[in-house]
Amino acid sequence: MAGIFKAYDIRGTYPDQVNEEIAFRVGYHFRDLLDAEDLALGPVVVVSRDMRSHSVPLAGALKAGLMARGVAVIDIGMADTPMNYFAIGHLGASGGIQVTASHNPAQYNGFKMSRREAIPVSWDTGIARLEELVRNSDVAPGLPPAAGEESRDIFDAYTEHVLGHLEATEPRLRLAADAANGMGATYRPILERMNVELFPLYFELDGTFPNHEANPLKAENLVDVERAVREHGCHLGVAFDGDGDRAMFIDERGEAITADKITGLLAPRFLRKEPGAAIVYDLRSSWATREAIEEAGGRPVRERVGHSFMKATMRELNSPFGGELAGHFYYRSNSTADSSLISVVHILNHLRETGRPLSELIAPLNRYFATGEINFRVEDKEGMIRRLGEIYADGEIDYLDGITVQYADWWFNVRPSNTEPLLRLVLEARTRELMEAKRDELVGLLGDPV
Repeated sequence: MAGIFKAYDIRGTYPDQVNEEIAFRVGYHFRDLLDAEDLALGPVVVVSRDMRSHSVPLAGALKAGLMARGVAVIDIGMADTPMNYFAIGHLGASGGIQVTASHNPAQYNGFKMSRREAIPVSWDTGIARLEELVRNSDVAPGLPPAAGEESRDIFDAYTEHVLGHLEATEPRLRLAADAANGMGATYRPILERMNVELFPLYFELDGTFPNHEANPLKAENLVDVERAVREHGCHLGVAFDGDGDRAMFIDERGEAITADKITGLLAPRFLRKEPGAAIVYDLRSSWATREAIEEAGGRPVRERVGHSFMKATMRELNSPFGGELAGHFYYRSNSTADSSLISVVHILNHLRETGRPLSELIAPLNRYFATGEINFRVEDKEGMIRRLGEIYADGEIDYLDGITVQYADWWFNVRPSNTEPLLRLVLEARTRELMEAKRDELVGLLGDPV
């Protein structure tokens, strides 16, 4: 059980770390995380699973635990994580649990949990307590159910919800999409209704990920979709992660676009309808993202990394849109939850409205030079962050998430990973030469990248 309770979910290798007994206990104690307002809706919890073979027995044990505690289950079957979020609100449920390990390799599995209206359960809002309950629990599979289960097919309703964001269907555009054998493979009928000529890659569900890892943050996992865009003359490419909540986009030249620039590109579309609205972005994002929001008349709000923090701030500020560098894009119209498919819709809307290629639309945001995220194994993470604060004391420093230091012509953030024993560096500068010099300077302090 060691180390499976993470900042945003439960995740580990099957069956040594995550297994049916753990799943049963997670289900049994999930009720303890629900407040009175959640419970007033049932109690009833939506359960779904990804395409991994061991997701089937884990979902079964999870449901048994929920029902043994008197929580009714609505099983929507195999689904992407955004469909689980949608189902919670659509079905008026107390919460939802998705059995998935997202982009992790085949031997991993776990649980993503939400309360009513897809409010995320994070370490601070329930996972820490759940870990204590599960570790100290003496309940075991086999207890009789005290509540019932029903199965629901909500794919059609989900499809209409996604397509409800589509503003135009002409002209017909060419789209290359890489599902990486993950849950994005279920998107084909929805994508085709967006009036695109689809060039699908790895749209066969296979939890062993035979073609490449389902993590679009890694450049090597984008090579195939970048090639497909060039070969087929596509207007757009997209790569989905394993459970479908993240996406990375490729322009018509076959070049990947960082997600912070997609946030900067789309923000003005929301600000046209809501001048002055808050747009939330994570602190790894380019200065260009903040500037694009300001230039469109919006209020840029910088937040720490993580979907639970992003969603909470967006709810507090009634923000219509937010984005993270990892490829999460959040929409108020989607229970303030992330959706890769709705992100595809909004980019298609923008391409159709402007009639311009994506590379041209993104070009104004290419104002700075960034390193991307670089990882380091550092034994004393807190000590290193204190040391950086001393070395760069002449800069503008904040500790919102790790340490961020800003100067007139460059900035960096170093933060501890929420999921791995690493420090992560992001650095940006006004010139390539300065970026490379400062990157080498920080690497000299942090050690060899991993």
